[in-house]
Amino acid sequence: MKKKYLSESIMKYVFLVSALTSIFAIVLICFFIFGESMPFIKKVGLTNFIFGKDWAPVDVPAQFGILPMIIGSIYVTIGSIIIGVPIGIFTAIYLAKFCPKKLYNFLRPCIDLMAGIPSIVYGFFALVVIVPMIRKAFGGTGMNIVTASILLGIMILPTIITLSESAINTVVDSYYEGSVALGASHELAVMGVVVPAAKSGILSSVILGIGRAIGETMAVYLVAGNQPIIAKSIFSGTRTMTTNIVLDMAYASGTHRDALIATAMVLFVFILLINLIFNLIKRGVNNGK
Repeated sequence: MKKKYLSESIMKYVFLVSALTSIFAIVLICFFIFGESMPFIKKVGLTNFIFGKDWAPVDVPAQFGILPMIIGSIYVTIGSIIIGVPIGIFTAIYLAKFCPKKLYNFLRPCIDLMAGIPSIVYGFFALVVIVPMIRKAFGGTGMNIVTASILLGIMILPTIITLSESAINTVVDSYYEGSVALGASHELAVMGVVVPAAKSGILSSVILGIGRAIGETMAVYLVAGNQPIIAKSIFSGTRTMTTNIVLDMAYASGTHRDALIATAMVLFVFILLINLIFNLIKRGVNNGK
């Protein structure tokens, strides 16, 4: 009994240290980003930085407006949601409730493989396959918001499919069995009872998918066009906040480097707000059950 009590006490502290380590990492990241950004924000002005339309860090005088990058990030994120979320959720429903076992044994490893493919590989795929298709269909360079949205929509599929399928499978069988016993067809029982019961988990998968989409860098860098201007249409090139940081950080110094760190701060706050909004929606969904 003493050995058992000792091992349980040790594991309790191991779990506590692990949790505190995660919290410490987040606090350290916040401290660095906000600490490095505040002097620049005070110098340039938050309004000029957030709503400025010109990004010209090497000009005299230098311009550090990131509004085009903020709008670009919003455009490609919304585009990826429109493309990736419906496909991901419907695929998860099919795998969980409609897919034959033999086909499932083939599709499931493929989806797991998609999750392990490096971002740069996705980027090269889009550069070689999607960009020429968009160029041929709509003209221009093919490197634009639509291309980046399609790419990100594909990239978030494994996250949404895997987590949504798990959420659907965790719904107790009595929900399905009860609806069928009342006369519902298989399709109606799944879509009308099982899927709504799993909506909290499905929403969580969407949140994580959006987090990946808005934080993606290298793949978007290859296909978005990287133009620091406000796009006039979905077939115009754009630049996201992440690609803006990657493009300039290699040679940035002084105020220019501080501006890039401040861009990371805005991105960090942006992701926090998105998570907060979706968590509020999720809480409302749970309360409405």
